[in-house]
Amino acid sequence: MELVIPSAANLGLFIAAALVLLLTPGPAVLFIIARSVEQGRLAGFISDLGIHSATLVHVAAAALGLSALLASSALAFSIVKYAGAAYLIWIGLRKIFGRNEAPGDDQALARYSYWQLFRDGFIVNLLNPKTALFFLAFLPQFVEVSRGHVATQIAFLGLLFALIGFVTDGCYALAAGTAGGWLKRSRGYLKFERYVTGTLFIGLGVTAAFAGNGKK
Repeated sequence: MELVIPSAANLGLFIAAALVLLLTPGPAVLFIIARSVEQGRLAGFISDLGIHSATLVHVAAAALGLSALLASSALAFSIVKYAGAAYLIWIGLRKIFGRNEAPGDDQALARYSYWQLFRDGFIVNLLNPKTALFFLAFLPQFVEVSRGHVATQIAFLGLLFALIGFVTDGCYALAAGTAGGWLKRSRGYLKFERYVTGTLFIGLGVTAAFAGNGKK
């Protein structure tokens, strides 16, 4: 089957957006940091592997679902695309105005086997509906319908996102031995992080909404 991917310009924009989003700590990063602090860097890497193995499931679901939607109605695909942009803006607003999701100081983690670490990371991400909704909202913004093979484009972008995420989250696992404990406990850092993350999501959603026609 022919491999069709978005244009170089869209790929560059996608990689830049993915890096900005992935380098900003969220719940998955805090999960990896907590495991790394408690059980070492290898435990963090294994948790990272579990999380992004589940990411691949969400990517496959997004590719199949969105391509089927486009096949049935180009208008429906556009509606999902712009609804996704609105959802990204809503995520940003909720991040800014919602309550912090900082783990409590008393949440000590028991030691787990490597299989349990992988399993927990996989299940945490697989059963998170926000992850599925994120891919349904994020990936279509960089798909070029005119190039055809929408499912292939979405799958490629999703695999690229998972690979970048595995590497960036792995860097957090590597650094958690020295800085992870402070990041996990610092209320001031988490308060600052919410505004950065929220602004990024809002900016991404606004850009997708106004630049959507250029990506078709």
